[in-house]
Amino acid sequence: MEDITQVSGQVTQLAYALDTFYFLVMGALVMWMAAGFTMLESGLVRAKNTAEILTKNVGLYAIACIMYMLCGYSLMYPGDYTGGVFQSLSTLGTGLLGSADNDVATVMAGDAYYSNLSDFFFQVVFVATAMSIVSGAVAERMKLWSFFLFAVVLTGFIYPVQGFWKWGGGFLNEMGFLDFAGSGVVHLCGAAAALAGVLLLGARKGKYGPGGQVNAIPGCNLPLAALGTLILWLGWFGFNGGSELKVSDVGEANAVALVFVNTNMAAAGGLVFALLLSRLWFGKADLTMALNGALAGLVAITAEPLTPTPLAATLIGAVGGVIVIGSIVLMDKIKVDDPVGAISVHGVVGMWGLIAVCFTNPDAKLGVQLIGLITIFAWVFITSGIVWYVIKLIMGLRVTEEEEYEGVDLSECGLEAYPEFKPAD
Repeated sequence: MEDITQVSGQVTQLAYALDTFYFLVMGALVMWMAAGFTMLESGLVRAKNTAEILTKNVGLYAIACIMYMLCGYSLMYPGDYTGGVFQSLSTLGTGLLGSADNDVATVMAGDAYYSNLSDFFFQVVFVATAMSIVSGAVAERMKLWSFFLFAVVLTGFIYPVQGFWKWGGGFLNEMGFLDFAGSGVVHLCGAAAALAGVLLLGARKGKYGPGGQVNAIPGCNLPLAALGTLILWLGWFGFNGGSELKVSDVGEANAVALVFVNTNMAAAGGLVFALLLSRLWFGKADLTMALNGALAGLVAITAEPLTPTPLAATLIGAVGGVIVIGSIVLMDKIKVDDPVGAISVHGVVGMWGLIAVCFTNPDAKLGVQLIGLITIFAWVFITSGIVWYVIKLIMGLRVTEEEEYEGVDLSECGLEAYPEFKPAD
């Protein structure tokens, strides 16, 4: 009997170690998405703005990590407090300042399945993802330090509050709102914050002409943009797969495999249908539309990658790929200048992803999904708009016309990403 108890304890500890390791590896994959966003955005902006967009992306990741450690994590995951709108602030700043973790007794009692610190690591890279969405939308004309100041507020306060509403046990979760890995909590959040900033910031000079004319401003490095998309595609397996949280038994292992397959198929469906639509609509196979189609498929399946069949996941992604092209065209018609299409990919398609849950998950209720969608968008858009406006009053949002013409690399960073391409004097 004692031997059986000992073996059972060893199995429990092994499962704990396996799930913790899985969580950490999936978090590392999501962290790798920061490289994907960095490459994608630097490929879709002009050469004169490349160093600044690189600085924004590496900087926002570090800011997100620090702010989420200081206050964001404890705001989002208050423990036993559930069902409310704003949880008690008594735990603010106390969540991850130490290094204490689960002991053997806690694990053996079945009260912990993985390390608390592995959970923090997995969650913090999601925060950085939301902020990365903002970076591309405001590219080529925003002041670097204004962007960083906003990153402090979004990652430390705005994102964790709405994250608590679903993943921390708040009122949306109690209502039955479903968002498996964050089509709403992460992607719609980032897009809503980006939209508020873009509306206050205005369009890039020369983007729109008289009579509704839209002038294309091509990116400087499409191979880099394609590489960034493929990196994001890879990282998304951690984004969705890690959200299953466990892998140490047959049921969980099978679920993780299905999530991986559905994530991959949705991206494929999004890319193919975006490519087909661009050929029909524009007469050309537009690479940038294809790349955004793949990302749209990934965003669409993120709300529920576990209940669809692979064919259904492909179709959900395909609809996302079609929607994103229409949205990008519409944004230009209403003169919302988004250099990388982030608002369309993560916002408009994020909404589709939340609604698409209803087609495959019998527990989903359309009314509840719409309430969650509207609530997340309204909270993030309004609070972000206020923060952006205050920053505008204090230090301004936009660089001068001369700095924008010369490129924000020189004015904001004092260097160029491609100095060898500069014409001879």
